[in-house]
Amino acid sequence: MASHLNTDTVCIADLVPHAGSMVLLHEIVDYDSEQIHCRAHCDPTADHPLAHDQRLPAAALAEYGAQAMAVHGGLLAEPGSPPRPGRLVAMGQLELAVDSLDQATELSVRATRFGGDDAGQLYGFEVHAGERCLASGRATVMFAATGNDSGAET
Repeated sequence: MASHLNTDTVCIADLVPHAGSMVLLHEIVDYDSEQIHCRAHCDPTADHPLAHDQRLPAAALAEYGAQAMAVHGGLLAEPGSPPRPGRLVAMGQLELAVDSLDQATELSVRATRFGGDDAGQLYGFEVHAGERCLASGRATVMFAATGNDSGAET
């Protein structure tokens, strides 16, 4: 992969429609027009917004994949444009290798765009801890026709 800009100067929070602790990704490792690789430090024993009783349910790992998709879209958007609101409308082929995470873990998150247009995109994603794949799946995101959509965003 070859990135189009210096990812050291990119603020992930500026690329996603999330704020505060819901910005789960911490670093953009690399990206190109079809895929992105990010890193995250996940600590369910701290104040993780998706954890319950100091455990992160494995299904929540799909949110890491969805955020990588949003970051990818933000990187490919016109410079200076706000994050584009979208809805995660389908999650398919979700495979989870664990029930939950109960300790701090460094995650590697990859998303690959399979296709789409201005109305929506189809991505595949994988979330790894070291060499082990913890979660993978496919997700479809549909974009709002206007910037006034107040629904759930990816």
